[in-house]
Amino acid sequence: MSQPLTAILIGAGNRGYEAYGSYALAHPDEICFTAVAEPHEARRARFAEAHTIPSERHFRTWEDLLACGKVADTALVSTLDRLHLQPTIAALEAGYDVLLEKPMATTLAGCVKLVQTAERTGRLLQICHVLRYTPFFATLHNIIRSGRLGKVITVEHREDVSYWHMAHSYVRGNWRNSTAESPMILAKCCHDFDILFWNLGPCRRLSSFGSLTHYRAENAPAGAPQRCTDGCPVAEECPWYAPRLYLELVPLMHTAHHSSVAWERVGATLALDHPALAKAAQHLIPGYATALDYRGWPISTISEDTHPKARQRALESGQYGRCVYYCDNDVVDHQVVNMELEDGTSVAMVMHGHSHREGRTMRYDGTRATLLGQCYVNNQEIQIHDHLTGRVEVIRPALGAAGATGHGGGDAGLMAGFVRAVRDPAQALTTARQSLESHLMAFAAEEARVNGTIVHMDEYRRRAEAAANAQGGSSTGQP
Repeated sequence: MSQPLTAILIGAGNRGYEAYGSYALAHPDEICFTAVAEPHEARRARFAEAHTIPSERHFRTWEDLLACGKVADTALVSTLDRLHLQPTIAALEAGYDVLLEKPMATTLAGCVKLVQTAERTGRLLQICHVLRYTPFFATLHNIIRSGRLGKVITVEHREDVSYWHMAHSYVRGNWRNSTAESPMILAKCCHDFDILFWNLGPCRRLSSFGSLTHYRAENAPAGAPQRCTDGCPVAEECPWYAPRLYLELVPLMHTAHHSSVAWERVGATLALDHPALAKAAQHLIPGYATALDYRGWPISTISEDTHPKARQRALESGQYGRCVYYCDNDVVDHQVVNMELEDGTSVAMVMHGHSHREGRTMRYDGTRATLLGQCYVNNQEIQIHDHLTGRVEVIRPALGAAGATGHGGGDAGLMAGFVRAVRDPAQALTTARQSLESHLMAFAAEEARVNGTIVHMDEYRRRAEAAANAQGGSSTGQP
């Protein structure tokens, strides 16, 4: 039996600790972490303790870690988006095979530079496009590629971001401002562009429309303060009231969808459906107390200390307690991208942040059959409507135990796939060059939205390569 791969982690925040670190702990025969770089002392110590990393392998910066030479087989980079480029290039140059969190970089030239570096050094660069590794999207891909639908003529694909996730990540959170991080169409939908490219091939041209319509100061209710905890007069009516979201609703929603314990799921669901009754009889509802004690994402992002009292204090002073109408956000809250693919297929993709539930829905109309799909955490179904017979085939991809893990099993599948690809590159499900395509479409869509133009992708690809080449040896990623 082969020895487990060794890995260094650059960025020990939510994704590094909860997704990739957890996989290594659950699969020590496949991969183990031997060094960590993280500027936040508490996060660095937490990760090092969980993985029994000796003190001489704790580093504040990625520069200090990589200055030690190549100390492991692989590097996982899960920093903030704007900090992806430089450590990834340095790790590739140092001889590491790299798993990089999406998006690859926050600029077009930076993304291309990463692919060029991987190809020049001959190292594996795999991007965390987790949807490819889920049972649902693997099933969808196999159906389309099998020819079951005939020639696909038109596609509608929706990324429905729930109202609370929109507020958490794109209004109050780290991805709220496109100058600080990535535009929302890149941060959220590089997954979706990747699935469309995987299923249907490259895009010929695209246009896009969208804006920030709702989460603006002029839409704030009368008398609303800058912070939810400062005595908001409409707290009971506001879906985004932070104390209710982070102390009650989000824990209940997560437990109702993810818990492997039946009573916990039932209790959380009852509490969501009948909140007034739940508050009055919370000690009698099975699983209610356990549900409220959930402390993973997104709870873990608002405070290092996830105790309810610490969360309350964080909301009183931190970014997640701000009124959604008074944040420094500028990313869109709705956007549509219209695409014509190289084979003539037309695609309409919708992304928005006003959904009652989180998930993706899709429709593929082919010459022989129509496919309808919905991919929610606890409800995943594909229907194939045959044009000749009228027969409807219903497929429910089996989640199994993996369904309880991040991204519907995608996080675990991604890590397992990375281990396989490092050991045998022929088994890689995707390449850095293929992953680049989704980022090109996202950047092109944002350019089309801002400028009101149609972007022709062949010319756009040439422009991206030229921009990266013009940077020469620079790894700043600036346009």
